[in-house]
Amino acid sequence: MTAHEPVDVLIIGGGQAALATAYFLRRTALSYLLLDEQPHPGGAWQHGWDSLRLFSPATWSSIAGWLMPSPGPGYPPRDAVVDYLSQYEARYQLPVIRPVHVDSVTRQGELFVVQAGSHQWRCRALVSATGTWSKPFIPDYPGSAQFAGQQLHSAHYRNPQAFAGKRVLVVGGGNSGAQILAEVSQVADTLWITPEPPAFLPDDVDGRVLFERATERWKAQQEGRVTDQPVGGLGDIVMVEPVREARERGVLVAERPFQRFTAEGVEWADGRRAAVDAVIWCTGFRPALDHLHDLGVVEADGRLAVDGTRACKQPGLWLVGYGEWTGAASATLIGVTRTARSTVNEIVDALQTT
Repeated sequence: MTAHEPVDVLIIGGGQAALATAYFLRRTALSYLLLDEQPHPGGAWQHGWDSLRLFSPATWSSIAGWLMPSPGPGYPPRDAVVDYLSQYEARYQLPVIRPVHVDSVTRQGELFVVQAGSHQWRCRALVSATGTWSKPFIPDYPGSAQFAGQQLHSAHYRNPQAFAGKRVLVVGGGNSGAQILAEVSQVADTLWITPEPPAFLPDDVDGRVLFERATERWKAQQEGRVTDQPVGGLGDIVMVEPVREARERGVLVAERPFQRFTAEGVEWADGRRAAVDAVIWCTGFRPALDHLHDLGVVEADGRLAVDGTRACKQPGLWLVGYGEWTGAASATLIGVTRTARSTVNEIVDALQTT
């Protein structure tokens, strides 16, 4: 077994949340390392589908310290984000070790012990920034095992070509569901299933507006006041060009969930059936926190109790970038900067008093 010298702070993850946290750590006197499970830089973005684009301009899609270079007209595509994160890591010479899959984290006296295969790292403070991509969520439907067709989560969807000429069920009412439906419907017969009627934002609302709204709500919470910001959050559907085009074709018509699977397709409670060849699940993700189970901090809902980003049951542990419960807009490129900065400030204060 290889046991490395202890560091002050260890970050588990290599995506935008990990890099933003490292950016602020490099401005302190603390020693730190990043352990990234991926073989290459870019975080979860390198696994996005081929046509994936942001719904904010490059200047509104940047993490701390360095603006994303503009890739040209329109919103940045997936590969531009991957390139940006790769260059960001090199620009600030961040100490990333990869690929490292963390198996477990335990406590040994004043130190955390991070185990990854035959390698072991120890640290005084730990930041978990593993995101959600590796924990795709698929709801449990009766009869799913007997369904003879293909089932694919959006985490593993790449392009519509594999579905050409097929009958495809797209399940999920968020941005991924709408965007994947828009392009698959160009080559396949599609049916869209959402738990509630989908919430479409006005055509002139993009990620800039959503982040401004999230920021205003965050400020209001900090000041204990009520805000009159309009309804519409980061989960509502942004009318990017492919989605607007799908609307013009009459594709954006959603049905409520079916009751169960059959061998050939799905069946609703009223007995109505639909034959389908494939199901694309755009049903979201759960926090990737398996590595923290041995600390006894993961709750029944798969999350941790936190005060801001600091774990309540393990004060030397912080979580960055998992969603609203770890900071307003913290799962977005532009939004994670705020929680990364505050987290590092807390870590510095905590380690100075121990």
